[in-house]
Amino acid sequence: MKTMKTLLIFAITTTTMMAQNTLQQPTIDVAGEGIVRVVPDEVTINIRVENTGENTKTLKEQNDATISEVLKFLKKMDIADKDVRTEYMNLNKNYDYNSKTYTFAANQSLSVKLRDLKKYEAVMKGLIDTGINRIDGVNFSSSKEETLKSEARKKAVENALMKAKEYVAVLNQSVGKAVSISEFNDTSGPRPMYKMAMMDSSESGGNQTISLGEMEIKTTVNVSFLLN
Repeated sequence: MKTMKTLLIFAITTTTMMAQNTLQQPTIDVAGEGIVRVVPDEVTINIRVENTGENTKTLKEQNDATISEVLKFLKKMDIADKDVRTEYMNLNKNYDYNSKTYTFAANQSLSVKLRDLKKYEAVMKGLIDTGINRIDGVNFSSSKEETLKSEARKKAVENALMKAKEYVAVLNQSVGKAVSISEFNDTSGPRPMYKMAMMDSSESGGNQTISLGEMEIKTTVNVSFLLN
């Protein structure tokens, strides 16, 4: 009987100690934001060739002829092969209910990356002259994007720490070590912020047709600090 009481007391004591050891320490959880802005120095132009008709063979030949001219022109402009990419080729069949006939639409899309923005005007004009009939988008970017993302992450953590210190100062407490960090991934990517950072007319052959603005690279982190 005495032995059972001793074991029972031991079990209760052990359970109490384990509960105390597993008790979570108080934390302060904050979100930090890091933003870096930069004027873009690269651009990707998405172009498309589209022809419609009843003969698929003819449509392909028409598309191939235009794409061939595009590639020749880009080589002439010293655009590297690695910066020219076929995005897709489509052939769609359409039915005209009025004429009761079928027609086809053949599409081929290319993306062209310019690492020298001084070539922008000449390249755009030359692409149109080759016979392309669609420009699907012009996306500006920075050659230093990875470095800028790293800088944004550091700023985000610094911002989180600053917020945590502001909160605990009111409570006359202090911020302990970080126990967890998670990053919020923004899938939309860097966003252009259009401000007054226009291309000089001397760089664009006397005519200004684009405004570079600023790219905003943003990172958000969630950080948990121990509350002392």
